[in-house]
Amino acid sequence: MKRCLNPSISPCLQWLLVTLLGFTGVGCTGEGVPSQISDIEPRKKILKQEKIRIALVMKSLANEFFSTMAEGAIQHAEKHADQYQLIVNGIPDETDLSAQVSLVEQMIAQDVDAIVIAPADSQALVSVLKRAHEAGIVLVNIDNKLDATAMQEAKLVVPFVGPDNRIGAKKVAEFLASKLTAGDQVAILEGVQTSFNGQQRKLGFEDAMLAAGMKIVDSQSARWEMSIADQTTAGMLTAHPELKAVLACNDSMALGALSATKAAEKKDLVIVGFDNISAVQQAIRGGQILATVDQHGDQLAVFGIELAFQLIYAATPDLQDKETPVDLVTAETLKR
Repeated sequence: MKRCLNPSISPCLQWLLVTLLGFTGVGCTGEGVPSQISDIEPRKKILKQEKIRIALVMKSLANEFFSTMAEGAIQHAEKHADQYQLIVNGIPDETDLSAQVSLVEQMIAQDVDAIVIAPADSQALVSVLKRAHEAGIVLVNIDNKLDATAMQEAKLVVPFVGPDNRIGAKKVAEFLASKLTAGDQVAILEGVQTSFNGQQRKLGFEDAMLAAGMKIVDSQSARWEMSIADQTTAGMLTAHPELKAVLACNDSMALGALSATKAAEKKDLVIVGFDNISAVQQAIRGGQILATVDQHGDQLAVFGIELAFQLIYAATPDLQDKETPVDLVTAETLKR
């Protein structure tokens, strides 16, 4: 049965308490993540004599990337039945840190067995996750990596399951560079500046642009938001009339940049993004956005859930990070 855990979020997106059956036959391409979790002896379940409960806590479900992540987890859940329960939830917007902290606190109060979290901030969630760890809850970090220094200070170890964002950003930026000329002016739309994935994507963009001899004339945070990216890009176009390209650290900001270029009638401005949401796929097919990066959001939560299940049952938990695939998406790849 579906039930809403946070009334401030749309019921059709924030779901749900669903039951999962064993994971036999469920593939996972993340290196080191088991593909058949049912092979692991369920020691904790035998001990507790009840279903395992795993909470998936994401960022904004208004962002298509995270709603796709939720859908992937739920589809995975619907293929299975009676081995554990999955609680899926997210926050109203990507910068609402207090709401995400509150969600983790709710999961602690509900005494879930594991929390799989895409933190809205790499530092701000460490404290509440430390409390979850102290309560005996298994933790898995997906999407945005927790800050290593903050975790070291908290004496907390949380395995990260996700792509190398710097490599992914470098891939799309190198593809962009092949369409430009050395010396061309480019700008970067950054995500939340305290988010590790945003930091890594910016670095990947810089790696490729500087190696290709481009001039990065502006770099500003649009906080992952389309509307902010629209305004920020408009300002960049005014300040830098010779600007040739905008590299956006997520697809929502790429769409904001596209809106600004349309308003300014800058049809020759080239835009790339990161996340592979459907609206950007359409824009790529239409020649309005050059490329994006697919980090397989529909499977990212599944990778984390599978690892959480392993950590719950394993006699000797493997707390090493697990790298997952990241691929370039262009008009050509979308034809395949």
